[in-house]
Amino acid sequence: MIPEIVVFNSIDEAQKAIEDIGAYGYGAAHMAYKSVFRVVKIKDVRIPAANILKQEMLSKGGEAAVAGGVINCSIPLTDVLLMGTLNQYRNVIETLKLQPFGLVELAGSLEVLLWGSKNTRSSVFRARSYTLPLGKKTYIMGILNVTPDSFSDGGKYNSVETALEQAQRLIKEGADIIDVGGESTRPGSETVSAAEECRRIQPILEALVKYVDVPISIDTYKAEVAENALEIGVHIVNDIWGFQKDPEMASVVARFGAGAVLMHNQEGTHYEDLMTDMLSFLQRSVNIALKGGIDPACLMLDPGFGFGKTWNHNLDLMKDLHLMQQLGYPVLLGTSRKSTIGKVLDLSVDERIEGTAATVTMGITQGVDVVRVHDVKEMARVVKMTDAMVRR
Repeated sequence: MIPEIVVFNSIDEAQKAIEDIGAYGYGAAHMAYKSVFRVVKIKDVRIPAANILKQEMLSKGGEAAVAGGVINCSIPLTDVLLMGTLNQYRNVIETLKLQPFGLVELAGSLEVLLWGSKNTRSSVFRARSYTLPLGKKTYIMGILNVTPDSFSDGGKYNSVETALEQAQRLIKEGADIIDVGGESTRPGSETVSAAEECRRIQPILEALVKYVDVPISIDTYKAEVAENALEIGVHIVNDIWGFQKDPEMASVVARFGAGAVLMHNQEGTHYEDLMTDMLSFLQRSVNIALKGGIDPACLMLDPGFGFGKTWNHNLDLMKDLHLMQQLGYPVLLGTSRKSTIGKVLDLSVDERIEGTAATVTMGITQGVDVVRVHDVKEMARVVKMTDAMVRR
């Protein structure tokens, strides 16, 4: 008899493990909620609310850490760390719904945070005429930059002939989606007008939609560019500002029934708490999308590796990537050839395949559904091998 420590990241994962040993039905489902442990941080809680939170968590068998000044009310606010199983949280939340001091609203937020994915996650990702089943495999988004100044392959594919040839090669190597960018988003790059961006991409998108038989994504944060691309027949809008740069973007995407990738981004690299701030940003993006009329099954989230983050932030992000599952939407990860990999390995852009492979593998083990890469042939092999181990 050899014991082992098992950590479950979701109810589904816990229930499957319980059923694998022969327990079924209500018992397996009930035990699953007792098998998933979560630590939740809540900032700036008023002292009466903090005291109730601590008492309720303790009474249900959990724990809550608060500042020392809470006990004698010598401070006005405290951060709170809640520690417990999902079953304990479920019991606490029901009590919080009857409490004052803003705890009713907090109860609702905790429900969305802790098992929103159980209630909202779709089994598919929809993008106009395409429906991609989720969970069976990791999809590969091949990068096709038609910009003169992209950090990795600027100027290589900015004619219709070279772009179409490259797209067909990427698909042959294993790309499930082609992502077209008409403006470089590398740090320090110059912005271009919507008119110039449309001029760069329009003839190439027209050719791709006509001759390519996979979903086409347009990488833009401008509603005018997105609308032009969607009128041509593009299927997905990949917005590096998560619909928070152009207020018209959500309504444009909704009108066409297109898919949308909402990425985290910010000016500067200061965070109160990296993952909390990032998830809050993405939740705002989701709210904008839903308010604009977009079907939840058309949404995908991107943590924004390399955007508004130091290289240390990017490494921390990879370590905690599984927390993205809390928001209840499929996740896209774009780490390909980025500077964090170069920083860690001290390698130039064209020598970062192994580093990219490491991030792709780790991403898949933490629930990523799509990886956005330059080196499709090599990453397709990495994905196939990792899927064989993870998605059994």
